[in-house]
Amino acid sequence: MGTIVRSGLSEKNRYWIERHRYYELKHFCMQYPIWKSAYVALDGLSRKPSDLSAFSGAGECGDPTAKCAVAKAFYSKRMEMLEQVAADADQDLAKYILKGVTEGVSYNCLKSRLGIPCSKDTYYDRYRRFFWLLNKVRE
Repeated sequence: MGTIVRSGLSEKNRYWIERHRYYELKHFCMQYPIWKSAYVALDGLSRKPSDLSAFSGAGECGDPTAKCAVAKAFYSKRMEMLEQVAADADQDLAKYILKGVTEGVSYNCLKSRLGIPCSKDTYYDRYRRFFWLLNKVRE
């Protein structure tokens, strides 16, 4: 995925954040599907000990179940953060905003495939609000 550098948002906009900070947050959000699949894959109680070798070093005594729980908490915290910020941006559009920021889905795709119940201007206003709020949470 190449980064397309677009013209920046005017500093007069109430949801303005610095361009490179926006891209940092955007790339943070694009990791959501990775976190989700890693969270689902981490099921320490039903795996063979050899499958949990990533959680313990060679010759190291440790608790792979605890390490698995820590990793699950790490992924869960990040997923919940994005879901909460999307809800704070707009409760009714949260699932559309989340899909847009985590999968790079455009408004046109959201409108045609998922029937988003708002105008393009409203969606992108809430989209910008999402990143503005996320900037505050991730400081």
